[in-house]
Amino acid sequence: MSQSVSILGVTGSIGRSTLKVIEQHPENYSVFAVSAHSRIQELSEICKLYQPKIVVVPSGRVDELQQLLKQADLPEIEILTDEAGLIAISAHAEVDVVMAAIVGAAGLMPTLAAVKAGKRVLLANKEALVMSGDLMLQAAHENQALLLPVDSEHNAIFQCLPQHYLQIERNGEPKLGVKQILLTASGGPFLNHSFEQLQHVTPAQAVKHPNWSMGQKISVDSATLMNKGLELIEACHLFSIQEQFVTVVVHPQSIIHSMVQYVDGSTLAQMGNPDMCTPIAHALAWPERIQTHVPPLDLFVHSQLNFQEPDLERFPALKLARQAMKAGGLAPAILNAANEIAVAAFLSEKIQFLQIAQVVEQTLNAMENSSAESIEKILLTDQVARNIATEYISKLES
Repeated sequence: MSQSVSILGVTGSIGRSTLKVIEQHPENYSVFAVSAHSRIQELSEICKLYQPKIVVVPSGRVDELQQLLKQADLPEIEILTDEAGLIAISAHAEVDVVMAAIVGAAGLMPTLAAVKAGKRVLLANKEALVMSGDLMLQAAHENQALLLPVDSEHNAIFQCLPQHYLQIERNGEPKLGVKQILLTASGGPFLNHSFEQLQHVTPAQAVKHPNWSMGQKISVDSATLMNKGLELIEACHLFSIQEQFVTVVVHPQSIIHSMVQYVDGSTLAQMGNPDMCTPIAHALAWPERIQTHVPPLDLFVHSQLNFQEPDLERFPALKLARQAMKAGGLAPAILNAANEIAVAAFLSEKIQFLQIAQVVEQTLNAMENSSAESIEKILLTDQVARNIATEYISKLES
């Protein structure tokens, strides 16, 4: 039976990869709704190919999209706008699956709406879970939503765990013989850069990831290792495990996507070529498996795999993220908000690469941590943190 899919962030790398997987299985999946933020021309081309029933764009881009759809003879496609539109296509009664691939805090409310509507939610937006944590998981439990990880690392962990691991009660301690999670990191483009070299990194250099094709924000996060810090927090929430049971391992080849160690001495690893179509297909069809265009791993080509500890002196963002997870409460939301502001400032050449973590640390120190008891409190904290980070950046510029 065919399933209807809403893709939040369809013009991003995850969204485009999702379309590739769906295209290979037209008898099983159809595109019901899509959203995009800025690439309206690309969005119109997607509409021509997949003919969704609903499209969501910012209110300021409606006229542009309407004109393009009219030219393509697709005037019947309904256009919704802004966060209300995103929430509508996430919770729509005709939708079975929601791909949550909007980058950053903007994905929180649509993802939560999908969870509350009891959908199969393919979680590529790590920031939503970093910010809301237990509230998101509680909503999933109460509404019988299926929250499946799409990040390659978390999807790998999910594949290496016992199949019913997410269904058992967990209290932060590893269960079913699990000893610890090994979360792999490529190390980004500056893995072997000296501290002196990192002081002169440019945005153009930072967005060139050696293994993955990703958007600008996540590429910079990968370069600072903040992406791995956010993934550490996400893993703690997804698998209900305390941060001391999650070890980050730098693995430059990005062939092993993550591992799980067991108390009997076993270590299970999920391996594959670095292509997001694999975890997307796994989450889309789970517990079954479906074919993708991704070629199987050639072990004779990839004959050497290397591992090392992360350098927390050159890449302090990972340490800050671990500290935020350990502190709990609103600290992860503060960390995420400050990082989003800092990365945007770096990409605009307002601050230097090494100042990204500095902005995050200063914002964490400037704000009082307390319990994340409601979405409203989390959203308010997010805004306050953004303001503080922006003010600090202004001081760095002056």
